[in-house]
Amino acid sequence: MSMFQSSNVENLSPQIIRHIAKELADLTKDPPEGIKVIPNEEDITDIQATIEGPAGTPYAGGLFKMKLVLGKNFPSEPPRGYFVTKIFHPNVASNGEICVNTLKKDWTASLGIKHVLLTIKCLLIVPNPESALNEEAGKLLLEQYDDYTKRAKIYTEVHAKPPKFSESDCLDAISEGPIAKKHAGDKKLLDKKKKEKKKVLKRL
Repeated sequence: MSMFQSSNVENLSPQIIRHIAKELADLTKDPPEGIKVIPNEEDITDIQATIEGPAGTPYAGGLFKMKLVLGKNFPSEPPRGYFVTKIFHPNVASNGEICVNTLKKDWTASLGIKHVLLTIKCLLIVPNPESALNEEAGKLLLEQYDDYTKRAKIYTEVHAKPPKFSESDCLDAISEGPIAKKHAGDKKLLDKKKKEKKKVLKRL
């Protein structure tokens, strides 16, 4: 079954759907630190989220998109978790599937979506090489930790960091467009502002 499987809404009872909707509303209103939930209005069983790479880990500074897929037997069976953003991690397979005990043998129906998301964030802080889906990452973590962090940082840099646009990139883009003449004075204005800012900083 593909990770982007069809909706399971029709297989879940209205009571369970109401429960999921309430939990998603609570998570959107009061998100856990570093986690943002993006509910899918059309399919409540397809839950998208972003997790900020925790500080002090090779994933710091990255923004990782992930998804939880709720099966037809939810909540008796756990959701399946996938990273959509490529990540080098012992517990994440090449197709993005996440191996977490909470999503498997430790699961109980009372554990909610928030618990799953927090567990996945914890996995970024403390990987579990014993249940590795990415054997290479698990081996490096145990035997050559520096190489593991180096590789994980490269993946974070390449796949999980938004492109940096400087002010000059924006001005270059504008200067090539049809409104170039209108913005011709912007660069001078920007340079002037930068000089003024430097003067202010010098005084501080």
